[in-house]
Amino acid sequence: MNRLSLILALLLAAVLPLSLLAGRIWLDPADTPNAAVILLELRMPRGLLAIAVGAGLGAAGAAMQGYLRNPLADPGLFGIGPGAALGAVVSLALGLAIHPWALPLFALAGAAGAMALLAAIAGRTGGIALFTLAGLMIASLSGTLTSLIISFAPNAFAMSEIVTWLMGALTDRGWQEVWLAAPLTVAGIACLAAAGRGLDALTLGEAAARSLGIDLPRLQAWLIAGVALTVGAGVAVAGIIGFVGLIVPHLVRPLTDRRPSSLILPSALAGALLVLVADSLCRILPLVTELRLGIALSLLGSPFFLFLLLRMRRGIA
Repeated sequence: MNRLSLILALLLAAVLPLSLLAGRIWLDPADTPNAAVILLELRMPRGLLAIAVGAGLGAAGAAMQGYLRNPLADPGLFGIGPGAALGAVVSLALGLAIHPWALPLFALAGAAGAMALLAAIAGRTGGIALFTLAGLMIASLSGTLTSLIISFAPNAFAMSEIVTWLMGALTDRGWQEVWLAAPLTVAGIACLAAAGRGLDALTLGEAAARSLGIDLPRLQAWLIAGVALTVGAGVAVAGIIGFVGLIVPHLVRPLTDRRPSSLILPSALAGALLVLVADSLCRILPLVTELRLGIALSLLGSPFFLFLLLRMRRGIA
């Protein structure tokens, strides 16, 4: 672990206890009845889940930007996130979400299906352009099918439930979601880290990477597996949480040597920190109902995306 990762890990360790106490009414362990139960059964799993979701999205964004050599790349581009959302929406529409594991399993199946389709279309060529276009097609198809299912919802309550879930949140999540998301996220980050050397070589171009002995289809397979696991696990337990994979690498990159392999772990830690802080702020804001985490991060990410576009336009001019 380098110095930047160590600093981010220490920040995360410092923020986590504060997030456990944060809320519309701050929790005082000394005076609040059943404080231990609230902390262990409600606040702690929610905080750990924020860390897992943010770490997965941050690492996935860093790896994708390195692979595509495009600073605007985001996990949703590959269609893995929309595929996971489609699977979850199917379980909600069929009324299977009453079973605790149904929605996460359907979401993971959706992510795996999107991953398999992506590999089938672009896996043998290793070409970045085809890989990107295949991801865009899958994302578009998944979004269309999701809208179609919502339009066929049997009643207004079912439609409201689906739309609310798609907004993304960590409300009412428990240890069951933590045990599901955390191992898959760790496995996904490990896959992305395994692709680090190939991503470094790819910054010199595909021909140069091949001359250095990089197996591009294998690199692509590591990337697909890593993104599918990290993004699929996050969507399975929290719904759609956007822009983390776009924002975090940009904040971390100036503090590194800019090699993709040096960016994955710090981006995972910074993504965990960002989602943990954002979720804590959602709980603190004095609103009638809690602000959905996905909406809060979109409100932050949209202006940031516009800023990147304007900066790129100035660079081109």
